Amino acid sequence: MRTSPMFMASLYFGMGVVFTYIAVQSVEDTIWNFMTILLAFFATLDFVVAFRLIGLHLRVKKSKRKKE
Repeated sequence: MRTSPMFMASLYFGMGVVFTYIAVQSVEDTIWNFMTILLAFFATLDFVVAFRLIGLHLRVKKSKRKKE
């Protein structure tokens, strides 16, 4: 059974939100510490993958509609 791109996008978006939350909580004196930047980087990657998967979902949906 294959998972849908929309389901995977929601998982990646949720992970991006969690990484963003953890990054905000890890700020101590300044935002420019290694852990905060690393967590923000992972959150950015998760959001990018989520938006690309949403685009894939829309393209697949559009191509299925065209075939009918």
